[in-house]
Amino acid sequence: MVTIALYNLKGGVGKTAATINLAYLSAKQGYKTLIWDLDPQGSSSFYLGATANIKNEAKKILTGEMDLATAIQPSAYENLDIIPADLSARHADILLNEMKQSKKKISAILSTIKNEYDIVFLDCPPGISVLHDAVFAGVDWILMPNIPTTLSIRSFESVLNYFKENDLDTSKLKCFFSMVDHRKNLHHEVINEFYKDKLFFKSYIPYLSDVEKMGVHESPLETFAASSYASQCYKDLWKEIKQRCIN
Repeated sequence: MVTIALYNLKGGVGKTAATINLAYLSAKQGYKTLIWDLDPQGSSSFYLGATANIKNEAKKILTGEMDLATAIQPSAYENLDIIPADLSARHADILLNEMKQSKKKISAILSTIKNEYDIVFLDCPPGISVLHDAVFAGVDWILMPNIPTTLSIRSFESVLNYFKENDLDTSKLKCFFSMVDHRKNLHHEVINEFYKDKLFFKSYIPYLSDVEKMGVHESPLETFAASSYASQCYKDLWKEIKQRCIN
């Protein structure tokens, strides 16, 4: 089982859209795929029409009152399941901070389903906290979407420095550019500069209305705009991820 966290220090960078589209492509290609929505906003859950069936479900999973497998729900798409978020996920940092060996908690929880899935995507909330430390330690890869702007790249550099300062495995970090606007010279300049670093995939996700329409359709991009440029970009990105992280 390969585990991939979609993460960034800052919000609004296309993290959830990437989670949904990459997981959908994974499932479509025959991988038994799961999304674990860790963000109390529950955007991944919204896109797949899922809501938690049990009160304080996210909290109960972290405290061990509830098995992870019990929270899994099927989506409308073959091979794609989801563990929806609820507002109790906002207490994750407090709960983990009170636990011994909290950094191993996410890994331990995921190990209970290791024989059930090929790929698990974790949609993480923004920030750096005790929860994120557990995610960083517990997954195989951390996939970071970055808008090619000064503030977004600053966030990326802050995360990279955090990994180095805390002796975390920087080789887990894989990045791609998101919400790329070809009308902006700054975007081109930033992309060209950071493509020199092998941390960044060559494929990128454009800033197009088709991606925003996912919220209207409440579904992955390919289900309503399969021939669109944005859809092709997600396919190209998934191909790169498979080559470097899956196969």
